[in-house]
Amino acid sequence: MLDRIVEVINSCRTFLVTSHVRLDGDALGSELALYHVLRGMGKKVVVYNQDETPENYRFLPGSEVIVNNLEFASDFDAVFVLDCSKIVRVGNEAARIASIKEMINIDHHISNGVFCDISLIDTEASSTGEILYRLIEKMGVDLTADIAINLYAAILTDTGSFRYSNTGKDTFAIAGKLMEQGADPRWIAERIYETKPLAKIKLLAKVLATLELDWDGKIGSMKVTQQMLEDVGALPEYTEGFVDFPRSIEGVEVAVLYSETFENNFKISLRSKGKISVERVASKFGGGGHFNASACMIEGDIDTVKSSIVASIINQQ
Repeated sequence: MLDRIVEVINSCRTFLVTSHVRLDGDALGSELALYHVLRGMGKKVVVYNQDETPENYRFLPGSEVIVNNLEFASDFDAVFVLDCSKIVRVGNEAARIASIKEMINIDHHISNGVFCDISLIDTEASSTGEILYRLIEKMGVDLTADIAINLYAAILTDTGSFRYSNTGKDTFAIAGKLMEQGADPRWIAERIYETKPLAKIKLLAKVLATLELDWDGKIGSMKVTQQMLEDVGALPEYTEGFVDFPRSIEGVEVAVLYSETFENNFKISLRSKGKISVERVASKFGGGGHFNASACMIEGDIDTVKSSIVASIINQQ
C-alpha cells in the first residue's frame, strides 16, 4: 500500500488534507507534517478542518495555513483523510470530501471501517504520525525541522507522553530520529501541556468536584456541562486530558468523562488501564477508537447515559 500511495502522490498535483472533528495532537501533527512534505515536492496543498485549531497546538509549524471553510472540493486531485476511522468523522463536509477522485486514508484505530480503496491502516502503530513517518521514509524525503516537530507532537500526544500501551520500541526509535532532525522534546511538551489558559484550570476545578466512583471503585467518572463552560469562559477543547484524572486513581480500571455538547447530548471519553476494552463499549453506541482509549456520542439525560455506559463497561467482564 505504501507504493500505491507514493504513486498517487507522484501523479497528482493538488491535494486536500483533513482529519476528524475535535482535533487532537495526532490529527494536527500528521496533517501539518504531510503538508510540509507535499509542499516540499512542489504540490498545491490545502489543509482543511471543520473545527478551529486548539490554542495549545497553534505553535506547530504551518498551523496558520489551516482553513475551516471548504469552498471547492472538486478542485483537488486527491485527498488524505488522516487519523480518521470513518469518513463521517471529518464533519459536515464528509460527502463532498468523499467525492474527490483519489481518497487515501491513513489511520491506526481498530474501529476503522476501511471506507476507501487506498487505506493504510496499522492498529499496532502508536499513532497516525508514526505510520506517516514510515511513508515519508519510503519516499526518501528529507526530514526538515518543521516535519520532525509535527510528527513528534503527533506521537507524543497519542501515546500519552509515551505512557500508553501503544508505545513500542519503534515508537522510541522514531522519536529519537525526529529529535535528531530538530524536534525539541522539552519545548514541544511545554507548549502542549504547560501553556494552559486560566479558564481551563478554573474549569478543571469545577469538573473535579463531580468525581464519582462506581463498580466498587473500578469506574471513575466526571462530567462537564455547558453551564460550567459558560461560568468560567472555557471552550469545549479545554476538556482535553481531563479523563486522565479519574484514570490515575488507584483501583480505577476505567475512566469516563461525560461532556455535554448541548442539552441531552453527551460526548463520552473512555480510558482503561488493563483488560477492559473501551473500544467495545464505544462501538455499542456508534463510536470507536482503541482498546484503551475510545469515544462516542449518546443522546439522553446524564443519569440515563451514565447508567448505559456503566452497564456496558461491567458487561465486558
